[in-house]
Amino acid sequence: MPANATNSRPRPDHSTLQLPCGHLSCQRYFKTAAGRTKHRLSAHPIIPQPVSAPCPPSPELLDPGNDRQREDDVPFNANEVPRPLSPPADVNAEFYGPKNQFYRNYHKGLDGRPCDENGVFLSLGTLPPPLVERPADDWTPFRNRIEFEAAEFLFCKDQMSASHIDTLLDLWAATLAKHNDHPPFANHRDLYQTIDSIPLGDVPWQNFAVKFCGDKPDVDIPPWMNCSYDVWFRDPREVVRNMLANPMYADEMDYQPYREYASATDERQWKDFMSADWAWDQADEISKDPDTVGATFVPVILGSDKTTVSVGTGNNEYYPLYLSIGNVRNNVRRAHRDAIAVIGFLAMPKTARVHAEDPKFRKFRRQLFHSSLSKILQPLKPGMTKPEVARFGDGHFRRVVYGLGPYIADYEEQVLLGCIVKRWCARCLASRLNLDDDALDRCREYVDALVEEGTLLEIWDDYGIVGDIVPFTNDFPRADINRLIAPDLLHQLIKGAFKDHLVDWVEKYLLLTHGKREAQRIMDDIDRRIAAVASFTGLRRFPEGRGFKQWTGDDSKALMKVYLPAIEGHLPQDIVRAFRALLEFCYLVRRNIITEKTLTEIQDALARFHHYREAFRDAGVVPTFSLPRQHSLKHYIQLIRLFGAPNGLCSSITESKHIKAVKEPWRRSSRFNALGQMLRTNQRLDKLAALRVDFTRRNMLSGTCLSAVVMALRQFQDLDAAGGVHACATDSAPPNGSNANALDVDEGHDDSEVDDGSTVLQADVQLALTPQRQRAKTIAALAAELNITHLHNLLRQFLFEQKHPNDTRDVSEVSEFHFPHYDGGISVFNSASSRFYSPSDLSGIGGMRTEYIRACRQWRNGHARNDCVFVSTKPELEGMQGFDIARVLCFFSFTFQGTTYPCAVIRWFDTVGDSPDEDTGMWIVRPAYRANHSPHMSIIHIDSIYRAAHLIPVYGAQFVSHDLKYYQSYDSFRAYYVNKYADHHAFEIAF
Repeated sequence: MPANATNSRPRPDHSTLQLPCGHLSCQRYFKTAAGRTKHRLSAHPIIPQPVSAPCPPSPELLDPGNDRQREDDVPFNANEVPRPLSPPADVNAEFYGPKNQFYRNYHKGLDGRPCDENGVFLSLGTLPPPLVERPADDWTPFRNRIEFEAAEFLFCKDQMSASHIDTLLDLWAATLAKHNDHPPFANHRDLYQTIDSIPLGDVPWQNFAVKFCGDKPDVDIPPWMNCSYDVWFRDPREVVRNMLANPMYADEMDYQPYREYASATDERQWKDFMSADWAWDQADEISKDPDTVGATFVPVILGSDKTTVSVGTGNNEYYPLYLSIGNVRNNVRRAHRDAIAVIGFLAMPKTARVHAEDPKFRKFRRQLFHSSLSKILQPLKPGMTKPEVARFGDGHFRRVVYGLGPYIADYEEQVLLGCIVKRWCARCLASRLNLDDDALDRCREYVDALVEEGTLLEIWDDYGIVGDIVPFTNDFPRADINRLIAPDLLHQLIKGAFKDHLVDWVEKYLLLTHGKREAQRIMDDIDRRIAAVASFTGLRRFPEGRGFKQWTGDDSKALMKVYLPAIEGHLPQDIVRAFRALLEFCYLVRRNIITEKTLTEIQDALARFHHYREAFRDAGVVPTFSLPRQHSLKHYIQLIRLFGAPNGLCSSITESKHIKAVKEPWRRSSRFNALGQMLRTNQRLDKLAALRVDFTRRNMLSGTCLSAVVMALRQFQDLDAAGGVHACATDSAPPNGSNANALDVDEGHDDSEVDDGSTVLQADVQLALTPQRQRAKTIAALAAELNITHLHNLLRQFLFEQKHPNDTRDVSEVSEFHFPHYDGGISVFNSASSRFYSPSDLSGIGGMRTEYIRACRQWRNGHARNDCVFVSTKPELEGMQGFDIARVLCFFSFTFQGTTYPCAVIRWFDTVGDSPDEDTGMWIVRPAYRANHSPHMSIIHIDSIYRAAHLIPVYGAQFVSHDLKYYQSYDSFRAYYVNKYADHHAFEIAF
């Protein structure tokens, strides 16, 4: 290579161009115009009026469809409608929502009245006291914004090692030496010391030691009896008070219990924790004390779970304890916005195998857990009976009363928490031999009576109670651990009943019924069917089927979406229907809002599951269904009424927190005495997070660090002399060579993204930002590219429908003489984005989600990809009766008589029958053909597209070819299921 080869290409300089969003109150800045436009379309969309596509004529009439929009589905702001603030103190009921669709009854006793810092209630309308403000340029302990953002980047985002920080700072210093300047930090020690000096968010770690204090043998004393076990913790009271005072939660917090109803039908619905009965009942009990009236009830939600940070040797297990509060709404807790905090690391006593089954050791290990929790939570106890004053994120002081709330735990943890014997239920007294029998709930009073009257062996055998352990809840008022066990979607339903039970039972059934050789052949075909499923937004693919050993919760969730069609045809009808019932149960209880109607559907799904699962017992696959995790389904309706939607209390929340609180800090440690380094890392992360909240509240983080510097320089430099380099113009062209618009939205983006924009109930579809330069520029060229000879006629029909929206005639009845003619240019796009309200899926705080619909000749430089969509054809009807399914062949736009039309060339599918398939619960469609047997195609306006649809082939009993690829799926079969299990939103519309 020539020596000067590296200089053959001119290298661009770093650009200081900063383009502000320009939307009112939005402080985002962007490097390119394309990035700003994408942000505007996502966060600040202009919602057009929805239109419906004409019903596609077909020899077999299609079932009408619906995009589930109503007359009252109008745009609304997330801070106004779905998230109403608590009413004034003298108001106990409140209507809200579009056209007052809902109303809430608020608790009259604990109504969250504002008070002053001494606890004296304020009159209605009194403003909160002003905070002690610091100067706008006070970045203490940092010297400026650059230092703060550099510290946050190095420590939080990049998690750079100390040696790498020093190297970077040296390089940074080298570039600044000629300017007689220096980098923001001297070295990594300076960085760490500055973070440690942050005064906010400082809840220091403490510890206490525990030792066995019972009788010891005279000789051969087991080592565990002489060991000391350290428990590390932070003051939970201070952690709770920090959460209450966080201004980021001010509009995402409920200050009093409430019950929510539909205005038209008085049907109740459950959503966030404070909307359910447990918080209301606790408020009833607390408000019996007149000193507590007007206070705010603060439920303390706990969770714990052992986690492994390494598969290597050494002490690589940790036992974190987490805390959240019930006032914070479910969407915030699920979004991992610091609404759940690690407050402790519990001890894990270990011993040699010879002592592992020693009853004394087992008792010590259980009691150590409960005693540790009791000790850690003691700072909260005085505030459980006597109100104390705390400041909230909205600036007001309120009197607060704490209470122990639900505990998030998997089954093994529930056994330990409930002081029960394994294979028994922690919530009810049903016998382990038949858990699904009706039985009384466990409660503290009943358990205490059994312990007092019976022997330890009797209550162990007859009631599954470990009678010599004192639960930690016995040390706190109004607390009963058996009534505080939260539902666990991840381990009870997804990993438990679905993956570990039904999926494993399928393999056992095939072995018993067909023998090993044929069973393996069928299992291989099931794997091929799973691998042949077409791509879809958020869908994890299984290239080799399900044949891998290490399963995660995300793997099980992904398998739920595609497994049912894969087994249909290979298994008896009852087993397929058992899967359908369980899947419907799972999707119903995972909804963000659960109504009384939903509870009825949940009960129906559970009854069907119990009925059809008998096929496994009849075949000899399982001798009993007395399985604790499967039995837990029976309690879900009760738990929803008590605690609200289960997705706000799932153990997936605490398991996700493992990454930030345990695993990443461990990886950053030196591995020697790692726990101390992990505690310090967590404390520094909390300090930086608290400081960011404070700077945000003081409006000190507007724009970007670079835009702030550029704007500051403009105060000292003449704008004309600065030229375009230092300008922050709203519509500036990018500097030469920046190629800001060269990247299409398709490249480098995932199929979906969390959308933190405002909440809008109706769907909105927009074409990609940039047209494709290498694609057709005219309709004739596009017809040749798509091999659709009559595309020009389809366009003329489309224009007639757009120009005559009130013409009720079928387009086939209209003379071609009346069709407009267009021969101008077009722009072809590889994708469109659909933005819709989907709070039950992974979404932004406002419940919004954006997904991309692809129609491109090459997807990631490989095969073509043409997604399917729901098309609204009969908006007045519900579910699939209002939708038709189509496959998008191309997105394009053109301008005719001054109006721009964003369009899609589609191929229609016919709906088979007038109801879903009885076995799978999914609608079946097949490619539509005209009378002359040609594929039925149309051009439609993209406003009639609701969102992407996912289709899975109806495989039947035929075995799938080994050569079939997933990208050939939509071209290789005669019929398809409309996959309502693709995500929660699809489940709610494809019924």
